[in-house]
Amino acid sequence: MKTVLARVIGLGSVALGSLFWPQTKSSAATECQPKTEDQLELKLVQVLFRHGARTPLKSIPDILEAQWVPKLLAVPTHTHIDYVVTDLQGGPRPPAPVEDSYRTNTLSGGTYPGQLTTVGMQQLYDLGMRLRARYIQEVPFLTPSYSPAEVYIRSTNIVRTIESAKCLVAGLFQQKQTGVVPILTSEAETEILYPNYHNCKLLRALSGHRWAESSKLPAIAKDLQGIQSALGIPTQQQVDFILIRDDMVARQTHGLACPSELVNWRSVVEQRAVDMIYHVYEPSKRENLQLCVGPLLHTVLSNMEEKVKGTSSEPNRKLFLYSVHDTTLMPCLMALGIFDMKWPPYAADITLELLEHRTTKEAFIKVSYLGKEQHIPGCSAVTCPLSEFQQAMSAYTLPLDRYKQCCEESKGFPSEL
Repeated sequence: MKTVLARVIGLGSVALGSLFWPQTKSSAATECQPKTEDQLELKLVQVLFRHGARTPLKSIPDILEAQWVPKLLAVPTHTHIDYVVTDLQGGPRPPAPVEDSYRTNTLSGGTYPGQLTTVGMQQLYDLGMRLRARYIQEVPFLTPSYSPAEVYIRSTNIVRTIESAKCLVAGLFQQKQTGVVPILTSEAETEILYPNYHNCKLLRALSGHRWAESSKLPAIAKDLQGIQSALGIPTQQQVDFILIRDDMVARQTHGLACPSELVNWRSVVEQRAVDMIYHVYEPSKRENLQLCVGPLLHTVLSNMEEKVKGTSSEPNRKLFLYSVHDTTLMPCLMALGIFDMKWPPYAADITLELLEHRTTKEAFIKVSYLGKEQHIPGCSAVTCPLSEFQQAMSAYTLPLDRYKQCCEESKGFPSEL
């Protein structure tokens, strides 16, 4: 088990804790909207977004290495803001063991694995600009300059996600702020913004052994043997499609050297990386999905419910920003029923809008992925009544106290849950 977990840590975005659900429904909005659409008032926006382009987490062994030089990390002046990283209570930033593990290795060229690049910084700035166009220019929802009363920013305790959040805020508010922008983060032991293997024994028990199996599935193993032969990687060298994809996409995003043999295999690499993770999390069992992102989904829903009921401790809050990873977005997309069987690109976002009917006060939810409105299975329309959305998500949300109780188990969910 320790060997499996070590590989997980080395190969993925914060332990590569993704979970796949056997759903094929993933379509942008096409049906007519409710006749009351013009009567709906925007009340709350929540955005879960992946960090921007970065250096690879690990280079493909024994092939032409790209040069990941420090100049690739230059910070554009328009992404600068005055910010501070704190814990969830506003105290000092917690220790970051995952980030520390990255710093124990150096890539060819002199940079560290997983560092946000100039390209990635611009991607998040652009996402911020898109949100600005939507929520400041098209709809006068947010104050044009940053307001701590309106905006809550939380990130995983990883430098690339923290810097991504900073760049998004710079684009959203055009560097206009009063005071320092706080970016909140959690200690690794209590993190819920990614599947937390280290602190959830049940998640480890349910998915750990399937990681080792995933590369040995006949179709995957055959293709892996083929690409290792094409790239000249010895068969005894430990490599898999997720590692290969990570390095390949990082190279291509930054215009760095990529062997032609690898380019020729791109579509296979993309598909097999997804196939591997699909197997790892035993998608026929919803418990895996709950343990991966159930507490995060519960938090998102709770934010909505408090806004509707007027019970929020921050009544003026209008925007929640969560800076996360691909391995956060994928299980969230699956729980929402809109996963398209494609790896989320850098700076991908899931945006959830809470709207209220001006007359009836009925609450509605609208979900977008990559800027496109989605029809959530279980909802009668793209503009989904909150009650329907809550029912659709009820199988996957998991309150934090129950999550903690489940994680202490090693054989399954407690019977009373």
